[in-house]
Amino acid sequence: MTGDHQLLALLLFSAFIAGTLAITTWVSRHRRGSAEEFYAGGRLFSPMENGFAIAGDYMSAASFLGISGLIALFGYDGMLYSVGFLVAWLVVLFLVAELVRNCGRFTLADVIAARMRERPVRIAAGTSSVTVSVLYLVAQMVGAGSLVALLLGGTSEVARSWTVIGVGALMVIYVSLGGMRATTWIQIVKAVLLMAGAVALTVLVLLRFHGDVNQLLTSAAERSGHGRDFLAPGLRYGGDWTARLDFISLGLALVLGTAGLPHILSRFYTVPTARAARRSVVWAIGLIGSFYLMTIVLGFGAAAIVGTGEVRASNAAGNTAVPLLALDLGGGAGSTGGTVLFAVVAAVAFATILAVVAGITLASSASVAHDLYASLRRPGRKRRYGEVAVARVAAAGVGAVAIALGLLAQDLNVAFLVGLAFAVAASANLPVLLYSLFWRNFTTRGAVWSVYGGLVPAVLLVALSPVVSGSPGALFPGMDFQVFPLENPGMVSIPLGFLAGWLGTVTSREAPDEARHAETEVRALTGAGAV
Repeated sequence: MTGDHQLLALLLFSAFIAGTLAITTWVSRHRRGSAEEFYAGGRLFSPMENGFAIAGDYMSAASFLGISGLIALFGYDGMLYSVGFLVAWLVVLFLVAELVRNCGRFTLADVIAARMRERPVRIAAGTSSVTVSVLYLVAQMVGAGSLVALLLGGTSEVARSWTVIGVGALMVIYVSLGGMRATTWIQIVKAVLLMAGAVALTVLVLLRFHGDVNQLLTSAAERSGHGRDFLAPGLRYGGDWTARLDFISLGLALVLGTAGLPHILSRFYTVPTARAARRSVVWAIGLIGSFYLMTIVLGFGAAAIVGTGEVRASNAAGNTAVPLLALDLGGGAGSTGGTVLFAVVAAVAFATILAVVAGITLASSASVAHDLYASLRRPGRKRRYGEVAVARVAAAGVGAVAIALGLLAQDLNVAFLVGLAFAVAASANLPVLLYSLFWRNFTTRGAVWSVYGGLVPAVLLVALSPVVSGSPGALFPGMDFQVFPLENPGMVSIPLGFLAGWLGTVTSREAPDEARHAETEVRALTGAGAV
């Protein structure tokens, strides 16, 4: 890594940070201070603006760098990640977006509590949402520490630690001062930058091969070291039945987990109507679909131009595939074009991390203030602090926890954290959400059992899986308490979440409130009475 790379990357980082802080400052001067303003940005965003923000929230550094790296290392099997992340949005579009916008106000718990006893449901849903958010957040923080420090040439623990602290401090500032409106505009700016960067690199890759995709794939297979097997299924997940089941488990978590991610669900409340929420998702699908198609080109391009061996030598997980590709496409190490393109990719990756952590922090602080704080205080006792004030303090608290965990976990493999966040969301949040929207006889006990029946097994199975102990790449390689053979618990924990919700309902002595269900059904389908 040359000094020119580092200097230019630092200048671009600084420009983006200055721009986002300017947005946050401007928004903080014009906000009204209401809960609706802080949590939902006043519900003033258009479908196109919200669609770009959703895309910015969803397309993380793991998508831009991680998926392209997996494709560069494993070919076809890596490409399946792109498919899973994209297909998930069809579930969101057809089952969740419009109904959630009509039934809720700010959080997932609002939708469930519309027809249940509020206190137990809000505590359960709030706990689950904060757990998912923190797991997702720690993965981003650790990624920020290792990735940005690597791109800047600093691989020491001190460089990574200061990166984690800096990113954590910035996200607290964004959320505490600007709320949803500042976070949304940061995500829009990031989405535009990320799409522009991906388009530029994709065009350059295709130009290198004169638009011949077949030549691109053939070259990738030749330089991968695996020959034609690189373009066929099974290179990563075809070794044995455990690997195949693991892929199915991960696929279930990715496809079903998106509809239960708190920071994605909260985006549907920033538009004025349910129709606008649905149109937001259509915009997001267009942007996200285009982006994931480009990650396929970038992944195979990295394998063909840089070489799978060089990518693996730089980073075993393949996270540096896109920066190395940019360096080569720009003219190679030491060239002006390579330096500029490399620095731009580094800046886009940094912008991606900041935007995603801001969205997750806002969602978790909303769950703490709107669900847990409101439910855990004694009934009849007057609130000492307003919700927005508690949410700002919660943002700082969540940021501090994420920084601490990020510093502790910075030498560990963080891929399992993202998979766990999706698995927990699919196991704990999605079953209770679907039951609440579509099952007439669903009860409060069913809702609480559904959340904990998915949350506890998901966390427990990961603790007993090969990602924590019993394998060379585990969190604790020197220990072995592995019992569960799969790396992702989705195949087991997702059905358990649905089963627990059904079992809790059929064993409950509480009669379902048919009137409230009918009211919720009409509200969900028509928008009558929606906030």
